[in-house]
Amino acid sequence: MRKFGAEFWIVLVVTAFIMLFQLGSFPLLDPDEPVYAQTPREMLAAGDLLSPRIYGDYWYDKPPMYYWLVAGASKIFGMGEFAARFPSALLAVAGSVCLYLSVSRLISIRAGVFSALILSASMEYFYLGKAAVTDMTLSFCLMMSLLAFLEKRYMLYYLFAALAVVTKGPIGLFFAGGIVFFYLLVMNRWQELRRMSIPAGIGLFLLVASPWYLYMIKVHGSAFVDTFLGFHNVTRFTTPEHAGAHWYYYFPVLIIGFFPWTPILLQSLWAALTTNRKDRPALIFFLVWAAMVFLFFSVSATKLVSYILPMYPALAVIAGWYLDQSLEYGRDKPRFSWIAGLVIQGILLIGGLFKALDTMPHLEAGVLGFSGVILVMTAASVLLIWRRNITAAVGVHVAAMMLFAVVATSLVMPALVPSLSSRGIAAEFQKHYDGTSTLHVQKFLQPGMAFYAGVFGPEFKNDNHLAALLARGETGYVVAQRKMAEKIPLTERQKLIELASIDDKVIYRIRQ
Repeated sequence: MRKFGAEFWIVLVVTAFIMLFQLGSFPLLDPDEPVYAQTPREMLAAGDLLSPRIYGDYWYDKPPMYYWLVAGASKIFGMGEFAARFPSALLAVAGSVCLYLSVSRLISIRAGVFSALILSASMEYFYLGKAAVTDMTLSFCLMMSLLAFLEKRYMLYYLFAALAVVTKGPIGLFFAGGIVFFYLLVMNRWQELRRMSIPAGIGLFLLVASPWYLYMIKVHGSAFVDTFLGFHNVTRFTTPEHAGAHWYYYFPVLIIGFFPWTPILLQSLWAALTTNRKDRPALIFFLVWAAMVFLFFSVSATKLVSYILPMYPALAVIAGWYLDQSLEYGRDKPRFSWIAGLVIQGILLIGGLFKALDTMPHLEAGVLGFSGVILVMTAASVLLIWRRNITAAVGVHVAAMMLFAVVATSLVMPALVPSLSSRGIAAEFQKHYDGTSTLHVQKFLQPGMAFYAGVFGPEFKNDNHLAALLARGETGYVVAQRKMAEKIPLTERQKLIELASIDDKVIYRIRQ
């Protein structure tokens, strides 16, 4: 049996703490997390784990991988917040550990440790590792596929590419194949195709990826094809689902998402691009990997913060390699730019946090906690980097993110829960519900109401839809955000009797 060294256990324990600490202590956040809990619950209740369903109907938003993982977790832990998030957290831990092992073989053990810790202790990886959404599962499968290619484990490359497709659709194949294609193009390594066992690989890929799609096409026909492939893959790429997403959307997302390592990001990328050392082919691969994910989603019309998560493993390796090389060759350049970046980062973040108190005074404890962590991390890291103790500075950054996890889950989330989750308003609704009347619910709140209240009904998307259903003489209950209800005409608003409210969410009874 292979024995793992101290580095392995450090990566495992640190990542497990960051991802699992108080994982189920706060409710599922609207609107996405309840979807990924309600869907597997309904699939289990129907005894059908192949056809995703929600609110009593089939739906074709995502392939079933994450639903299967949550269904399995619910069998162990019971259906709830922890089970809904556990697959993401588990795969985040596994991703960091596997990145450490792979980079240790490809570059060096120290680069492997740095890369894994940078990944685990980056803001977006932390955030999505604790979220009941599909992004971490996709990122893990793509990372495993691409690392397998780089290590010439080609059957694993095909296997994990197929699992990525079962997780989120054609995008898994696009990235797994596209990144390898552009790498071979840039490096002119087309001869590698002869070693990739392509016929056997395609067979393995189809064996794993195609059965669910063939089943869905056979059972659900054009409804599945038009909705899943047509709308969720083609239309969402060409037509924005959310307003205000400009071409530069992902620049600030990356700057914040790579915190606290952002100060070394640009110099790491430049060093990887210009190096002539033996690691150059692998580094070019990671650069192509990161660039393709970033550029593809920047071009896409629909943009979400979570979409660029698959580039973070590549960026973590580049930054980890850079720090490893700085220690290996005793360079002073990273010291001064890193110190300057840390100081600027600290000033901007602490200033931004206190500015946020103007509109969110209830976050005072969390802001003070975050600011304290940033201040101590910055001061300690500057001192250590100045003394050329890069390894200790990395340790301080990692410890800071562990403290961030504590502050976020213990101080920030309890203050935000009333505005970010429907659990409270669902509990209030159960007190007032007569058990038979129709519930009309705002689309944004529908998943949370379904999961926590166990009741769902016709949904409306905006104030015009709400006004229209009241004008039609509909009866029953309405659950909506107050700001939406207050936009409808007074003649229709007078038909609503307020029964209860929590934060901005209100329960109304429609006047008979």
